Amino acid sequence: MGRYDLTDAQWERLEPHLPPEKPWTGRPNHSHRRIINGMLWIARTGAPWRDLPERYGAFGTVASRFYRWRRAGIWQRILEALQARADRQGRVDWSLHFVDSTIVRAHQHAAGARKASGKKGDRGEALGHSRGGFSTKIHIRAEGLGKPVTFTLTGGEVHDSKAFATLMGSGWIKRLGRGRPRLKPDRLAADKAYSSGVIRCALRRRHIQPVIPTKSNERPDPSFDRNAYRERNRVERLINKLKQFRRIATRYEKRAANYLAMITIAAILLWL
Repeated sequence: MGRYDLTDAQWERLEPHLPPEKPWTGRPNHSHRRIINGMLWIARTGAPWRDLPERYGAFGTVASRFYRWRRAGIWQRILEALQARADRQGRVDWSLHFVDSTIVRAHQHAAGARKASGKKGDRGEALGHSRGGFSTKIHIRAEGLGKPVTFTLTGGEVHDSKAFATLMGSGWIKRLGRGRPRLKPDRLAADKAYSSGVIRCALRRRHIQPVIPTKSNERPDPSFDRNAYRERNRVERLINKLKQFRRIATRYEKRAANYLAMITIAAILLWL
């Protein structure tokens, strides 16, 4: 087993959620486990697809399966299935959720994705220019134990609050059996970037208690729970874990959908 390969315990939990493998047709089949281990090697090292070691098979086979499964929505379905199983086992904390963001430097080769019209452009691919240069911003919502619930991408110059509605409107965790999927936590902790009357009113309308400190030019919130706010380091530790995947710490993908798929694979590994 390679350094970045799935363990037997991880594979046992992941295998039931994968598409069936093709039957033997005369050519050697590439097992899902071998291919996924190759994807994890790429995600961990940040290397180009062409540098994939031979033990994982042809790089074109691994890359094509990554892109095909992204287009089919398989990565997202696997993540949702793992979250549903964890919720049934009581391993999802709904009492307090966290939102935060982080800026990721984009490699120069991440630019230049072609639009449908044939013209080049980066605005639609969550690329922008911030103080850190050419960059992408990852917005994350985490549950109370520090696992990723949902995430979205914007350009690096976009303010954190712009993606707040997307984070709170996605990330439904399905319940195995009967019952509606759950979305709303009891409380939500965030830093001062999310401190605005619009966000606080939106949370209270949905019966979510905000745990957000006020800015110096705002009226103090007497209901602010400082002890709960200290737990916000869980989402910061989550961001650090995601950035241990070098393909996430630096963006190389031209398409935002492909970069989001890399983040989803890392999130799947954390849930495993």
